[in-house]
Amino acid sequence: MSEPWPTELQLTDAGTMLSIHFESGEQFILSAEFLRVESPSAEVRGHGPGQEQLVYGKKLVSIKAIEPVGTYAVRLLFSDRHSSGIYTWNYLNKLGRERETIWDSYIVKLATQERSREP
Repeated sequence: MSEPWPTELQLTDAGTMLSIHFESGEQFILSAEFLRVESPSAEVRGHGPGQEQLVYGKKLVSIKAIEPVGTYAVRLLFSDRHSSGIYTWNYLNKLGRERETIWDSYIVKLATQERSREP
């Protein structure tokens, strides 16, 4: 299978949604909150297994800008000033394909740790 290649990235709804289209015909609309809490940054993922951090209180976050990183990824600049995650095309495609499962798992983690999506 070839690497997913985007044909369009567009911010909508005042930066609260990212629409991404791939050459394969797949199209995903991902919320800024989802992308923020699933950031591939070390701040969120840690530097190894078991170091992941639960990000919460990001319901109102938006994406202020998209910056290209070479030809393989983008950096998303969020309204909460987070900007260290590099979102590869593979990662964005995975988030789109598995959004429901990933989001459901996130909601369970929030409840388990008695945290909220609200700021």
